[in-house]
Amino acid sequence: MGTTIQTVRLAALPASFSSSRFFSRPLSNTLTFRFISRHNYAQKSPFPLLARALSAPAVQTTEARDNKVVKPHWKAAIDFKWIRDNKEAVSANIRNRNSNANLELVLQLYEKMLNVQKEVERLRGERNVVANKMKGKVEPSERQKLIEEGKNLKEALVTLEEDLLKLTDELQLEAQCVPNMTHPDVPIGGEDCSKIRKMVGSQHEFSFPVKDHLQLGKELDIFDFDAAAEVSGSKFYYLKNEAVMLEMALINWTLSEVMKRGFTPLTTPEIVRSSVVEKCGFQPRGENTQVYSIDGSDQCLIGTAEIPVGGIHMDSILAESLLPLKYAAFSHCFRTEAGAAGTATRGLYRVHQFSKVEMFIFCRPEESDSYHEELIQIEEDLFSSLGLHYKTLDMATGDLGAPAYRKFDVEAWMPGLGRYGEISSASNCTDYQSRRLGIRYRPSEQSSSNPKKGKGNLAPTQFIHTLNATACAIPRMIICLLENYQQEDGSVIIPQPLRPFMGGLELIAPKSR
Repeated sequence: MGTTIQTVRLAALPASFSSSRFFSRPLSNTLTFRFISRHNYAQKSPFPLLARALSAPAVQTTEARDNKVVKPHWKAAIDFKWIRDNKEAVSANIRNRNSNANLELVLQLYEKMLNVQKEVERLRGERNVVANKMKGKVEPSERQKLIEEGKNLKEALVTLEEDLLKLTDELQLEAQCVPNMTHPDVPIGGEDCSKIRKMVGSQHEFSFPVKDHLQLGKELDIFDFDAAAEVSGSKFYYLKNEAVMLEMALINWTLSEVMKRGFTPLTTPEIVRSSVVEKCGFQPRGENTQVYSIDGSDQCLIGTAEIPVGGIHMDSILAESLLPLKYAAFSHCFRTEAGAAGTATRGLYRVHQFSKVEMFIFCRPEESDSYHEELIQIEEDLFSSLGLHYKTLDMATGDLGAPAYRKFDVEAWMPGLGRYGEISSASNCTDYQSRRLGIRYRPSEQSSSNPKKGKGNLAPTQFIHTLNATACAIPRMIICLLENYQQEDGSVIIPQPLRPFMGGLELIAPKSR
């Protein structure tokens, strides 16, 4: 049998994974992997205006769009009429989110499209009139006139229909830049304007000099950043000894806890089509990036399991009886972390690859606000059971990514780093993602009082609502545990809930030399 070496070049794609502040400058370099192979997968809200989900941008080629309209690779079910009718609210929302969406252009293109549609319909009507006249008895001279008229109408229609297609494509690309609407209680402004919802616990007091996780990891012999830098580059790491057991314990403990709350466990593909990344509301091609793409293909490495889980029911109509669908997905995540530098991001805080358990919910529109509260409560319960001191924030408009209608972040105290660090977020994306992914549900009640069965008697489908939340991001959780549970002798206590998942181990002790 022969051996084939296939080279896959990973390039950084510009995008906007906003739910955890994912974007900065594009990477200047690319990564090349070699694989060896052998021969022989509409909210009914008390605030309907503000809850309406819109959409944001599809993959575009790098070709200039000055004279040629780039055809979108997919289309979102955007309610253009709603955008036009609520222009002021949409415009204010774009400003509040610091979005670069061009609403005026969207509305201009929409009006142009409507006008061209009307003209197309008018010409089609005239063509039908001519065709009907041709079916009757007409004089030869009159018939010739009708033939000429029909020919002219056909040529005019071809031109107009081409114009209509171009307008439709351009409208899609522009309208997909419009972010989701925002919950009325979300504070307006930048990240500093975010409001504290809850403060839990207090900072651990130490009677000895506090070490950060980097020093603790070195002394406990559970990390190796130096070897990883030689093998893979900066912001990669090896976990060793008890840190490996701690990662597995965190994963298994988290999954067991969320499964008790009705979540179905998943492992996901970690390479997805770039179109699915876009449909979930992230931009793989733009000025900034956190996404690794596989060069020469339409695939990307995932930055979060939200993407493959969001796509699991893509282009589906779900039965209402199945809702809510709750998933807890374990995956590895890959992020360029471009622009991340300095002491605030050192060690495990910002890395290119890490493990994470992500919660995801598909639900009926009227239930998404309550499930958002449920998700943040689960996160708080998990972190409280580990004895962490943290605060929960209602993030301001300037910190919301395009898909999020509202986002809660959890920031835990990290004594070695001397600051709070984000360990989790929970977002309600309403129908923003489902309009792009094509995920609907059919209400069980019939649309009329007619008891007869039939296709016309079914209730109309509605777009589903989606929510996502981080149950456990492993590296940052390891930071919290090491730094908060360190002892004067250099050991680290294992919190009680994790001990059964670590074979009863209660302590990580320094290695004897």
